Amino acid sequence: MNDLARRGLEDDGELRVFVDGSRRWSVSLPTMVIGKGLYRPGWRWSVHALPQSGLPSARHVGYVEAGALVVCSAEGLETVVRAGDAFEAGPGHDAWVLGDEPCVALDFAASPVHGH
Repeated sequence: MNDLARRGLEDDGELRVFVDGSRRWSVSLPTMVIGKGLYRPGWRWSVHALPQSGLPSARHVGYVEAGALVVCSAEGLETVVRAGDAFEAGPGHDAWVLGDEPCVALDFAASPVHGH
């Protein structure tokens, strides 16, 4: 494996556009996948992403750059994640934008090839 890698999220990344116009870019590096979402007010994972993917939500480890999200665990526990907060949510969670401001969030995952 090369010890140095660089990819631009928005330039080199894969873009996914949700039914409400929200966007998520992701790039794969040798050992990590990094995503950046720009979620519009009213966006909700179970409404705007689940119908497109058909799969339950995966574990997410992330950081909110702007705005806020409500994250609800598969067990029904909710927390508000605001700009400056790091978070981790297990599989089967739901999330939605809180308020009238878009939410910008990064997420990080081990590359499927190198994950455990």
